[in-house]
Amino acid sequence: MFNNRELISQVAVTAAQMRDIEARIFAAGIPVAALMEKVAGLITRRVEEILGQGDKVNNYSSPSPPLPLSPSPLRIGILAGPGHNGGDALVVARELYFRGYEVRVYCPIPKLKELTSQHLQYVRSLDIACYESIQNLQDCDFLIDGLFGFGLERDITEPIAGAIHQLNQWNKPVISIDVPSGLHTDTGEILGVGVRATYTLCLGLWKLGLLEDQALEYIGEAELIDFDIQYADVQAVLGEYPKVKRITTASALSTLPLPRQQVTHKYKEGNLLLVCGSRRYAGAAILTGLAARSSGVGLLSIAVPQSLADTMISHLPEALIIRCPETESGAISQLNLPANTDLNKFDAIACGPGITLDADSVVREILDSSKPLLLDADGLNVLASMGTLPTLQKRQALTILTPHAGEFKRLFPDIDVNQNKILAAQEAAKQSGAVVLFKGSKTAIANPQGWVWIIPQSTPALARGGSGDVLTGLLGGLIAQAVSRNLSVEKMVATAAWWHGRAGILAAQERTQLGVDALTLTRYLMPALTSVNR
Repeated sequence: MFNNRELISQVAVTAAQMRDIEARIFAAGIPVAALMEKVAGLITRRVEEILGQGDKVNNYSSPSPPLPLSPSPLRIGILAGPGHNGGDALVVARELYFRGYEVRVYCPIPKLKELTSQHLQYVRSLDIACYESIQNLQDCDFLIDGLFGFGLERDITEPIAGAIHQLNQWNKPVISIDVPSGLHTDTGEILGVGVRATYTLCLGLWKLGLLEDQALEYIGEAELIDFDIQYADVQAVLGEYPKVKRITTASALSTLPLPRQQVTHKYKEGNLLLVCGSRRYAGAAILTGLAARSSGVGLLSIAVPQSLADTMISHLPEALIIRCPETESGAISQLNLPANTDLNKFDAIACGPGITLDADSVVREILDSSKPLLLDADGLNVLASMGTLPTLQKRQALTILTPHAGEFKRLFPDIDVNQNKILAAQEAAKQSGAVVLFKGSKTAIANPQGWVWIIPQSTPALARGGSGDVLTGLLGGLIAQAVSRNLSVEKMVATAAWWHGRAGILAAQERTQLGVDALTLTRYLMPALTSVNR
């Protein structure tokens, strides 16, 4: 279905897995030196492209000022460590020198790997200035970080720790090779101190640590430098179907329920029940419904308190609005489904946005259904109060949970969420038997079998009240369509999160990050898809 290069772009690996994959490549006959030359050539080409972008080097996640373009030639500072990451950096230094840039090298560790030492020797033969003090690079226009690559396990200590602190204080544009120096390859944890990069050029395969929330302030804008690893080598190490994958545009689009058959009708395109809203949180019901409508679901029913019904009809005239009795506080007190209808008539149920804890009895009733169920917001809080694991272990149908960090801790108090989001999501899914969509800057989706999908791109513009309601509606509609078409529900969960994030990115680009309220976000759901299909 996908070609070799697309599959490569989806895979994420640990340091140990990357070592094993590289070992296969070297065992097949490619010399280490040849691969280093190839990789460094690709890095050099990308560096020159970045240098040509001027102030585009700086994006919202970067602390650096615009790149000055006036000096000629540009002064490039190279940070070279003792390993092959340093070797890559030294080859880049050589190539940039040959292209007319003024190059300076900071090489603080005298004991180098043999190949790296040879490249340093040649760099010195070209009269490229090499220093043991970072201060000699302070007036450089641009810095390339090749101190430590993947696999660093110990905290960085003095004097290099001090040098990195100084570098970060300069606020100059920095490109890190593979991973920013000081970043743990697997977890994204900072080992004492870390380089704050403007760009990270990840080599060969994505490293898991780059997909963790805690790495975001260090990696800047990350991209993959594909040096033609064969997917067969990846499968030999990770198995035929690697369990941790990034959701790419191609993989997300392939999962959407498109194209539709020429001969179809609304009963074939998913039947969704939303249970949402209260007198206090009427907006949550509106946002959830609008997003569900954008999903393309064939039939949409929305259960709300009686006092919200007329408002809902005015916003969603095509939906079936179910008027439910309500508590004194304005929450749904019980479902009031139409005659000859029960919960099992729907393809999927989504419950939680804006319902408040006073709708406890309704959540309990829905949990007894035999249909795929999405729980969000107060639906999750009610579940936590009931006991997450014993409650879900009684369910026969699939459950999808969409917690943010606070809700996750209430649902799974024994799982540490502070260090590794991917492992936390995996463990929660394993324990609960549910699909867990762990929200964040890097959203992770895990299923009970240990498969994980990572949403690699998002925007802080989504840090607004109501964004989660939009995700619930969109996701509910796509799940209903997946069920009606016998598609993978778990993959559809990941696709919905990708779609939601893409809409936020597009809205932020057109309106600025401050202008992406949840209602605006719903209006960008369709443009987010059409923009990638052009």
